[in-house]
Amino acid sequence: MSSNKTIQKTYDLARERFAELGVDTETALAKLAKIPISIHCWQGDDVGGFETAGAQLGDGLAVTGNYPGKARTPQELRADFEKALSVIPGKHRFNLHANYAEMDGKRVDRNALTVRQFQNWIDWAKTLKIGLDFNPTYFSHPMVKGGLTLTHQDESVRKFWIEHGIRCREIGAGIGKALGSTCLTNLWIPDGMKDTPADRKGPRLRLADSLDQIFRKKIDRKHNVDSVEPKLFGIGAESYTPGSHEFYLGYAVDRGTLLTLDAGHYHPTEGIADKISSVLCVLPEIALHVSRGVRWDSDHVVTLTDDLQAIAQEIVWGGYTDRVRIGLDYFDASINRVAAWVIGARNMVKALLLALASPIEKLQEAEGAGDYTSRLALLEDSKMLPFGAVWDYYCLTQNVPAAETWLATIKQYEAAVLSKRA
Repeated sequence: MSSNKTIQKTYDLARERFAELGVDTETALAKLAKIPISIHCWQGDDVGGFETAGAQLGDGLAVTGNYPGKARTPQELRADFEKALSVIPGKHRFNLHANYAEMDGKRVDRNALTVRQFQNWIDWAKTLKIGLDFNPTYFSHPMVKGGLTLTHQDESVRKFWIEHGIRCREIGAGIGKALGSTCLTNLWIPDGMKDTPADRKGPRLRLADSLDQIFRKKIDRKHNVDSVEPKLFGIGAESYTPGSHEFYLGYAVDRGTLLTLDAGHYHPTEGIADKISSVLCVLPEIALHVSRGVRWDSDHVVTLTDDLQAIAQEIVWGGYTDRVRIGLDYFDASINRVAAWVIGARNMVKALLLALASPIEKLQEAEGAGDYTSRLALLEDSKMLPFGAVWDYYCLTQNVPAAETWLATIKQYEAAVLSKRA
């Protein structure tokens, strides 16, 4: 394990090397510290939530694995996330789903939820001095009929879910106002068809009407901003989803919502990096769900892949850090769930740092001059810059473990806390 003195010495040498290519690592680290990541609650308990004991996941979602130590209560989930935060550098956010409401002994259905069912989350966030984001939960509920919610032909089904969406926007506004930090309320539905539909238009017309009703009430954007999230396909909806990328992009542009790009919601070989600048030509702001699909939308823990680096490069090199709300979205029950949070979040931060510490000015200068040979050569050679030394130094300045030493902290927590859970 490197000492602080060694980390400092190694960083000083690395800083000189980066400076030779016109990169000021101090500036890069200062910028990185100001980029929050919205880390998802559902990794900690396999998307179960706390509406009812032993809730079963369904309606297009699945979590694989049965690693011991899953959070069983809101208190355990909050404690687990605090442990994760203790080894993730930077100041980040927590992303809640509506099914994580705390009922206090009195069952409240989703179409009647209020901010009161999330007061404990607000109080906790105040203590940690972090922001919260929010999501309506359009799955794992008896009113999901045949895999459909806002697109269902039955008006009573749509009405229930429209009211849920309205309530969730109000909750998001209450959260944002209470914390003094704008809440992003992101809407995704599982609706779709397993086999070829006879009517593609009707569900989309119903979806547009349902969304219009949900978003009709004006809410102060200082407290809450709305986003819609498309998907190519899902479990049980392999052939058709009304809420496709084209549908939601058009809706967001026309109605003034944000668009959420989920890295796992497109063709298996399709990345979202190129979509970022494309969409930001017509929208002032977007949101991301950074995930890792393996052959399908399997939501694997985020690793430091070329796809992840491309996403970070597009955000940073395009100057979009204040126009892209970065969030994570994966759920893995085959490994330590707290470690999964940490691995994914630290990798997202690493990707951002890699982009910030790249010789982008020299790359763009070569490109502008039509010297694509130099662009490619520098792009490849810069991959060998001593990035690890800069990362370790950033962790040191953020008072979290450097390199791989964070794992010992999580292992100790597993032995002392997680292993005691039935």
